Amino acid sequence: MMHQFKYTDEKFADLQLLRYQLPGFNSLSLTQKLYIYCLSKAALMGRDITFDQQGKYNLRIRRMLEAVYTSYTGDRQSEPFQALTVYLKRVWFSSGLYHHYGCEKFLPAFSSDFLREQLRNIDPSRLPLRKGETVEEMMDELFPVIFDPDVLPKRVNQADGVDLVKTSACNFYDGVSQQEVEDFYRAKKADAAKDAATKDGQPSWGLNSRVVKRDGKVMEEPWTTTGLYGPILTKIVYWLEKARQYAENDAERHVIDLLVSYYRTGDLRTFDEYSIAWVQQQDGLIDFINGFIEVYGDPLGLKGTWEGLVEYKDLEATRRTRTISDHAQWFEDHSPVDGRFKKKTVKGVTAHVICAAMLGGDEYPSTAIGINLPNADWIRSQYGSKSVTISNITYAYNQAARGNGFRDEFVIDRPTRELIDRYGDITDDLHTDLHECLGHGSGQLLPGTDPDALKAYGNTIEEARADLFGLYYMADPKLVELGLLPDGEAYKSQYYTYLMNGALTQCVRIQPGRDIEEAHMRNRAIIANWVLAQAAADARATGQMPAALIIEHDHKHFLQINNYAQLRSYFGRLLAEIQRIKSEGDFSAARDLVERYGVKVDPKLHEEMLNRYKALDIAPYKGFINPKLTLVRDANGNITDVAVDYTEGYDEQMLRYSKEYC
Repeated sequence: MMHQFKYTDEKFADLQLLRYQLPGFNSLSLTQKLYIYCLSKAALMGRDITFDQQGKYNLRIRRMLEAVYTSYTGDRQSEPFQALTVYLKRVWFSSGLYHHYGCEKFLPAFSSDFLREQLRNIDPSRLPLRKGETVEEMMDELFPVIFDPDVLPKRVNQADGVDLVKTSACNFYDGVSQQEVEDFYRAKKADAAKDAATKDGQPSWGLNSRVVKRDGKVMEEPWTTTGLYGPILTKIVYWLEKARQYAENDAERHVIDLLVSYYRTGDLRTFDEYSIAWVQQQDGLIDFINGFIEVYGDPLGLKGTWEGLVEYKDLEATRRTRTISDHAQWFEDHSPVDGRFKKKTVKGVTAHVICAAMLGGDEYPSTAIGINLPNADWIRSQYGSKSVTISNITYAYNQAARGNGFRDEFVIDRPTRELIDRYGDITDDLHTDLHECLGHGSGQLLPGTDPDALKAYGNTIEEARADLFGLYYMADPKLVELGLLPDGEAYKSQYYTYLMNGALTQCVRIQPGRDIEEAHMRNRAIIANWVLAQAAADARATGQMPAALIIEHDHKHFLQINNYAQLRSYFGRLLAEIQRIKSEGDFSAARDLVERYGVKVDPKLHEEMLNRYKALDIAPYKGFINPKLTLVRDANGNITDVAVDYTEGYDEQMLRYSKEYC
């Protein structure tokens, strides 16, 4: 990659925008480039679906703010307009009014009077008015959602002891309670259990629909080309079918055909067929994710938020993940979990390192660095899974972080910093590989265990399980033997940075006084806090120094590790328990573990971390501006190439997307 490439772009609020390159793209054939181009169109086309799923008012508010932003004739450097600009950029980034990570509603720094004045001066034809609606009526409806902190305050509520459906602002339900939704799908599962078609495993009920109550009856409104989101899904299908003509092989064409059929019918059994075909399609250089996939945006963990990703393989780096997947059975056999919960035969575990070519929906602007799909446990068990680690995204993160002062401030001493400087990049990548490739694909449910038994805690438990799998094996000599780590010291870098993040530094992503809500953050807090608690308890019992603890030095708190090898035993013990919880569907144990170790933040430590982090002037969250792909034509109009442009500005890109992908 070219080091003169500028990876960082603008920064606002708590967000830093980055750019990523497409290494090797110019070496692809024209057909492959056109395949990526069409798939990218399909990935971007679902943007408004994600906005609408994240909150029922998001689209109207975004369009209203865009109208003000583009038509404003006053001083664009004035304080209220700059505040409106930042607010709109946050709305773009989070696909709505709620923080993309913490899920709390963020409030504008401009007044309602300022916005009201601008809206009264705009041509009403530019505003998202319903038929017969006045500007005043629009403002009466939308202003409380924007300005009142008590109106729809959280997109996803994970608090214990409340109705999670009624207290969450996400747009997956209307007029129903949590109990009604759970009863609705319990009945669906019971009916399906009588059907021979579900003998292998039940579909992911509820993944592609909104649950509503109409005339006193609970029902689903499916997301299909003829149902909810029909016009957008029809456009996605159009670009998928355009992409089909450039596919690299019949298996890719078959995957597209099944996905198109699923979008048209909404049949979740067709989605399962698509997922199986997607796992089995391995030969092409290019792949994609497109659809209602991850369920983190639903407090009940049922509804899939729309996302899109277009990718192509990083063949050199894929040799690393292929080594891991080739030895998947060894890792499963040597796992510290109870033998009842291990897979006797690991099937179809495949992993690739890929380059992202386009991010869309819930993967844009903030994206994952690794993905393992499909999510259905029965498909994983019978057909396997496919994992990807996104190398050009990870590389961009690493380049942007060089010299930012974070390690100097938060890592306890120079030897530990030197350890992390030496091994940090390779162990971070390897932990992601182990998490995605083996962690999510490991273990099995006991017969009769409902995959949704852990309810709102399921996502957190699953992420903790995958992280612990990676942490446990990070210190195994097998990784050095396989050439995945250079020596037996490297794992210490991952142990230190993981526990430091989970116990201390990740809390800079949380507002003062708030609990941890996001599943991945809860997962890391559980692991770090549980390990520190066990280390302290063992130290009290033996009179020896704890394997790890938080110490205070010069009025600052740091993680100190005294026994790295002992930490591995703690990771193994916790992995065994969390696998048991998942395999048996032990809801009460899941709730106890999450609520005890994964929710609360020490307020004094929190304040200290925020102050130290603020002094570094680092944005705690990162996201990406996509490259712009453009068709190149000759004098006769024939397509000769697909050009990549890295210069499009953030607001320019967002406004273009609002026009082109709606």
